[in-house]
Amino acid sequence: MRNFSIIAHIDHGKSTLADRLIQICGVVSQRDFQNQFLDNLYLERERGITIKSQAITLPYTAEDGQTYHLNLIDTPGHVDFSYEVSRALNSCEGVLLVVDASQGVEAQTLANLYLAMEHDLNIIPVINKIDLPSADVEEARRQITEDLGLDGDEAIAISAKDNINIPAVLEAIVKELPPPVGDSDEKLQALIFDAQYDPYRGTVIYIRIKEGTLKPGEHIRFMHTEQEYKVEEVGLFGAKREAKPQLTAGEVGYVIAGVKNVADTKVGDTITHQKQPADKPLPGFTEIKPVVFSSIYPVSTDDYPELADAIDKLMLNDASLTAAKDSSGALGFGFRCGFLGLLHLEVVQERLEREFGLSLILTVPSVRYRIYTNDGEKMEVENPSYYPDPSTIDYCEEPYIRASIMMPERYIGSVMTLCLERRGENSNMTYPSPGRVDLSFELPLAEVIYDFYDKLKTVTQGYGSFDYDIIGYRRTDLARLDILVNSERVDALSSLVHKERARPRALHAVKKLRDTIPRQQFKIAIQGAIGSTIIARSTIGAFRKDVTSKCYGGDISRKRKLLEKQKAGKKRMKLVGNVPIPQKAFLAVLQSDTDE
Repeated sequence: MRNFSIIAHIDHGKSTLADRLIQICGVVSQRDFQNQFLDNLYLERERGITIKSQAITLPYTAEDGQTYHLNLIDTPGHVDFSYEVSRALNSCEGVLLVVDASQGVEAQTLANLYLAMEHDLNIIPVINKIDLPSADVEEARRQITEDLGLDGDEAIAISAKDNINIPAVLEAIVKELPPPVGDSDEKLQALIFDAQYDPYRGTVIYIRIKEGTLKPGEHIRFMHTEQEYKVEEVGLFGAKREAKPQLTAGEVGYVIAGVKNVADTKVGDTITHQKQPADKPLPGFTEIKPVVFSSIYPVSTDDYPELADAIDKLMLNDASLTAAKDSSGALGFGFRCGFLGLLHLEVVQERLEREFGLSLILTVPSVRYRIYTNDGEKMEVENPSYYPDPSTIDYCEEPYIRASIMMPERYIGSVMTLCLERRGENSNMTYPSPGRVDLSFELPLAEVIYDFYDKLKTVTQGYGSFDYDIIGYRRTDLARLDILVNSERVDALSSLVHKERARPRALHAVKKLRDTIPRQQFKIAIQGAIGSTIIARSTIGAFRKDVTSKCYGGDISRKRKLLEKQKAGKKRMKLVGNVPIPQKAFLAVLQSDTDE
């Protein structure tokens, strides 16, 4: 038996390599096979990215005549989903590290390599896409040796797309990766590395058995939550779930135990027997900390129960999504959700809208700030509505990241300009190979979550790759930007911003609202304000009826009297008039200037 994972930068061919391994091992008949076989979430297929880790068991007969069970755990490459990678690696003994022959080593390649080293895994380097006209295998070997510190000459050169040299990868897995250690007679210790919701069976828990044996009918206990259940079914992952009489030490499989409630399964928890429990739980995963926060509201307030139910179901499949109840004067009841990054937010929004048929409004994304008051109290605030009175604040801190950007040398100027515009500091440059630059910058996270990644891809024409680590908190000059429509604050549009950024952000918001809010019978003032200071303003003109059309000739005072009467009516209407803000206005404010 071998347990392994495939790790790589985005688009270096992990899922395609997994497809070829599945085909060669004959798990799926040719008729049922489809590309990106493990990416069974429609969003993964549409965007060409892996979002969820997936597991599958491949039976393989090696050259020495032995039959092996290879447990493959496919992982995402995008920086927002690195928590999925760490969970998968905790269940493996080794990894295939895939490098694109045309693009070489990139930012996420390094980040994933360090993750694998932290878990003390055996690493097999694989050079993919050798069929491309721009492929440079020797350069890729050199980068693997110099940048990654692995043996580049040992790297297996393949083309997953054209099925070139794939059997060599399977042989390397069998020969170079160690079999799992564990005693099937010991007390049960099984690590939960993922979970999925099945509407008919409840929670399907993905486990890696480290010690002991698990059979249907046994009573188990979750060591973290102290919950107890009876096992209904255990099995392995083939093309579909395959029930087995038992799972033993070293195996990767699933368990169904009538776990009905979504929140009862904690990823990283240890399963043990109720009667003979293990002495201590396995070292689980680090608690996932969301970094981007946004409130989600249903367009129609009647959809709130459906939204609550949908978020519950998503939180089972996605351990890193956090949600707490929230309410807004303009939008009613909703949820304040925490995400790992902007792509994660987009994916959650799209899944809620398409899988559950909901129409949603999201507020401006923000990060978690630390606020220290004059009397020495420390607060953590990510929601603008909890921002305290500025006169009580001593100072504020915001999270900073160290961004590592890899790109061709010719884009240095434009990328440095972009980072400096975003309040970047302490830049550092290294040249891993001729013509390639690794630029590191320290940036405020709040500047990155808005549209930094899109802009980076634009200025580097798609060649820039981006990875980041959070490095701690630093002092900042923070303010709450409020948007007023007809002198009323719209709490859903409030945001916490750096004071330097407040005016450009306010101008952007009032311009977008002016273009999307329909005209009324009276003038509507749209203003951006910090406290009582107005820093941006725009006005939507009123509809105007020509009340003087029936006055032809005669004294001018007749016309003036009618105009004065109309003016008084508009003034009265402005005081009592309600300005409905359409959903597209909220969405327009969320869009960055680049989206236009």
